[in-house]
Amino acid sequence: MALPQQSYSSEKTAPLWAPLYGASLPDAVKRFWKKYVVFSGRASRSEYWWWALVSAVVVLVLEIIGAAAGGAGATVAADGTSVPGPGFGVAAAIIGLWGVATIIPGLALLSRRLHDGNFSAWFILLGLVPFLGAIALLVMTLMPSNPQGRRFDGPVAVQQGSGYQA
Repeated sequence: MALPQQSYSSEKTAPLWAPLYGASLPDAVKRFWKKYVVFSGRASRSEYWWWALVSAVVVLVLEIIGAAAGGAGATVAADGTSVPGPGFGVAAAIIGLWGVATIIPGLALLSRRLHDGNFSAWFILLGLVPFLGAIALLVMTLMPSNPQGRRFDGPVAVQQGSGYQA
């Protein structure tokens, strides 16, 4: 049964279970937090890459703050190594909290992005393979949507009798 690929122009018209093609940055961030632990369904390339950009910028800003905070009061140990100042510990804790807060939803988003390309979410485990696994995941997230990935959508799964409840 061939279903037409639906395209939604804004967050307000796209149901949460459907991928939002052409998502804007604010829409992608909103959907990331709304679908915090949703591993089913699909995510468009724009949803995935806008969040990747936001996350990278947040980490970069936090690391710059950490470097600046660690520079104040930094010392040099007897063996010649640099010891950051006390402000670095606070910044490192904030970076750690950010990582803890976004690891599960980040994996959920990656899972949905793989579904959009008609890949199993189990391919996330490729990330455990040094270097080559990360390259394989990068390639899969860059690939365009595959219409056969609709099998991961909520309402389609209900129509097929899988028992999934959207």
